[in-house]
Amino acid sequence: MPRTTIKLGVVMDPIGHIKAAKDTTLAMLLAAQARGWALYYMEQADLYLRDGIARARTRQLSVTDAANGWYSFGGQFDLELGALDVILMRKDPPFDMEYIYSTYLLERAEHAGALVINRPQALRDANEKAFTAWFPQCCPPTLMTHDMQRIRQFLAEHKKIVLKPLEGMGGTLVFVISLGDPNFSVILETLTERGTRLAIAQKFVPEISEGDKRILIIDGEPVPFALARVPAPGESRGNLAAGGTGVGIPLTERDLWICSQVVPTLQAKGLVFVGLDVIGDYLTEINVTSPTCARELDALYGLNIGEQFMAAIASKLSERRRP
Repeated sequence: MPRTTIKLGVVMDPIGHIKAAKDTTLAMLLAAQARGWALYYMEQADLYLRDGIARARTRQLSVTDAANGWYSFGGQFDLELGALDVILMRKDPPFDMEYIYSTYLLERAEHAGALVINRPQALRDANEKAFTAWFPQCCPPTLMTHDMQRIRQFLAEHKKIVLKPLEGMGGTLVFVISLGDPNFSVILETLTERGTRLAIAQKFVPEISEGDKRILIIDGEPVPFALARVPAPGESRGNLAAGGTGVGIPLTERDLWICSQVVPTLQAKGLVFVGLDVIGDYLTEINVTSPTCARELDALYGLNIGEQFMAAIASKLSERRRP
């Protein structure tokens, strides 16, 4: 008997609030719909657990590639999540306890048979700032600590550093600090909450002026072009949310080497759609929750990254069905 239509669920922030022209999750949904797959929409609060079974209030979803009216809802269903073929976890940070609780529910859905991307356990394990510690050969000098004095010594050693929290996105609470900065003490006290919270310090990489490169990796294969997010004048952060400008560039030999170092671990952990942040020659972050920039790269190079991702999912589903 032929199999019925693939059922794809997506957990995301409210779809009515996205920027449709730039939203990577929408690109994924458009590609899945183009394949004839059925879409089921969920927000974090829709997930629940009953007697060990992961369930959710879901709404059938249709999407269009339009500046306005890019989505519509159909019927509403209370479903066992294990009845879905695949679930995309695309909720944006903050990576807080509510996010972690959601991964517990999605792990039960995974146990019941759904393919969850990215894998719930891997989402918990791979903090986007701290996960770079697995690949020190790719990274600038980096310190993660509660200890304010250690950070002071790190600044004295490197003269100029970037200081940031372990959570957040879009460049929130990311500071560039030079030796002698009169605001250093208050920044240090704020980020570490006077030594009670971990913070990350990295040696400043001056090539940020050329852009913070986002490299997308789909099931172990890097997209051959990166989006270099160039800081706005007077700004030290390249994040698009902080006013950066996206410029497309081909991957360099160094970029490909960094990918080769990271990919085996990504595949072992079940991290299928990942965004590496590279400044100059250095890996600075590994984005696993809801990596973006697919639509910008599609527009620049005539790609269809959403379809590439769906093809990878289809391959994984096919492998599962083999006797």
